[in-house]
Amino acid sequence: MTRPFRFAVQATKATTATEWRDTARRVEGLGFSTLFLSDHYLGPGPAQEEARWPPQYLAPIAAMSVAAAVTSTLRVGCRVFCTDYHVPGVLVKEAATLDMLSDGRLEFGIGCGWSEPEYVAMGVPFAPAPERVSKLEEVVALFKAQCSGAPLDVSGSHVTAKDYAGLPLPVQRPHPPIIIGGSRKRVLSLAGREADIASISTVSFEPVNAQGRTPQQEAVKRLQFVRDAAGERVSDLDIESSPFFIKITDDADTTLNKIASRLRISSDGLADHPNVLVGGVDEVADQLLKRRETFGANYISVQQSNFEEFAPVAQRLAGL
Repeated sequence: MTRPFRFAVQATKATTATEWRDTARRVEGLGFSTLFLSDHYLGPGPAQEEARWPPQYLAPIAAMSVAAAVTSTLRVGCRVFCTDYHVPGVLVKEAATLDMLSDGRLEFGIGCGWSEPEYVAMGVPFAPAPERVSKLEEVVALFKAQCSGAPLDVSGSHVTAKDYAGLPLPVQRPHPPIIIGGSRKRVLSLAGREADIASISTVSFEPVNAQGRTPQQEAVKRLQFVRDAAGERVSDLDIESSPFFIKITDDADTTLNKIASRLRISSDGLADHPNVLVGGVDEVADQLLKRRETFGANYISVQQSNFEEFAPVAQRLAGL
């Protein structure tokens, strides 16, 4: 079964309260489904430059709360919370509270972390990947248990919560939608088994990766990990993608050449890369329809800098 399109905006930048409130209202007014924040914290400096991630203006929980308070239909979420940046029991209670206070508009994104320079800058131990993924598995289980309202009895290798029941109960039952994303089999299989939204991470811009797969083949392979683990519930899963390069333009070649120059790669075939959306409104809409058939991606997140120009595409495809 083909899942209908949904569109989200990921935004982290505002320098005043008014600016952030206006952004949330504008995202809602243009018909986007969701406003995502990001669970990153570094401002300008050597650590941020080493992390190769934009300076982060807003912390997610407070910004999500304000966005929900000034809108009525806009869903809110974080793409995604890092398990190592939060006490698990505190995070899942914050999430349930956000769902209750937003009248059921939370999407709970959760991941195992990846930016070692950020960990180091904030003094957070950066465990080997298998340990971080194991912790993610335990936090997902805790979130589901928290939302049930039953007494908690969780004593894992990384997560402890016992001798109390989770409050408040979320509005969305049995729990708010869970987003899990990644690039490797273990995490994508976890998404297939436990999530409601599986996010396919950015694939390499190299023509062929170390496994001999093109970017398109890599995206299909990652989707297959999700589908294999999901089994019969696969038709209920949204597949989320966040194209890294977006430009609505009648001069696609110029934009693609600029992207290729920045990445130091050939522009040949770049228009078909899963994380590139360049062209006019009709052309980009057609690209997304084709990619939904190939890569399964029906839930598209765009960056704050792109959402105004992208809105006509979202309006055309939303719900189809």
